[in-house]
Amino acid sequence: MFVSIQHKGKAYKADLSKPIDISIPLRAGIHNVNAWHAEPVKIEPVRLGSWVGEVKSGAPVNFRNVAFNPHGNGTHTECVGHISKEDYSVNQCLKDFFFIAELISILPDELPNGDKVITEEHIKNCLQDKKPEALIIRTVSNPVSKIDMQYSDTNPPYLTEGAMKHIVAIGVKHLLVDMPSVDKEKDDGKLTAHHLFWSYPAQPDTTKTITELIYAPNTVLDGTYLLNLQIASFENDATPSKPVLFQLVM
Repeated sequence: MFVSIQHKGKAYKADLSKPIDISIPLRAGIHNVNAWHAEPVKIEPVRLGSWVGEVKSGAPVNFRNVAFNPHGNGTHTECVGHISKEDYSVNQCLKDFFFIAELISILPDELPNGDKVITEEHIKNCLQDKKPEALIIRTVSNPVSKIDMQYSDTNPPYLTEGAMKHIVAIGVKHLLVDMPSVDKEKDDGKLTAHHLFWSYPAQPDTTKTITELIYAPNTVLDGTYLLNLQIASFENDATPSKPVLFQLVM
C-alpha cells in the first residue's frame, strides 16, 4: 500500500506494506543490549502466595512484571528532560510521529587516544546539500552483535562538538544513532553534544528528540525514508521506542 506525501515542495510515495523496524527489542536476561551498567531487563510472573502469574504454572493468564532502564536497556527516545533541571516528559514533547529521514553510514575516525569519533566532515560528506528533518546515523562496521552488545566501559563512538553543531545548523529535529550516546561515555558529565542539540540551558528546544541504541541492518541501504517514530506513553525524560522506516519513491 502506498501513500502520497508532500514535504518541502517535494512529492513522495511511501510503501507502507514493507516496514523496516530499526529498534532493538527489550528481552529479559543478559542477552540484550546494555549500557551504563544498567541492570538486565527483568520480565517475571507476579507471585501472590502460591499463585504464579503464568499459564504454564496453572494460571489462566500470563501476568508479568517488567523492570528495565530506558537509557541502558534498549532502543529509546529522549527529550531535553534528560539533561534539564526542569521536568520535561518525552510523551509531552513529541507530538508528531512521521518525518522524512536520511539514513547515513559512517566509519568513525580513531583519535590518538583511542576514541572513535563522528566528525563534521563525516556528516557533510554524507548529506551533501540535504537538510533532513530526521537523521539516522549507522556506524561501520555494523555487526548484528550490536543487538546484544555490552557497552559499559567500552568507550563507544560519539559525535564531536563540530558534528553536532552542523547537525543543529542544518535543522535536524530528530537524531537517531546506533550508539549508547551522542556523547563520550566518560566526559566528566559535560554532555556537550546533548546540550548543543537542545540549546540547553540558553533556549531549550522541547520539540527535538534523540533516539539511541537503534540497529539498522546492512540490508537497509543508505538513503531517504519515511520515519515513523513510535514511543510508549511514559511521562519520563525517555521511553522505549520503535523507529520504523518506510521506503520512499519519487
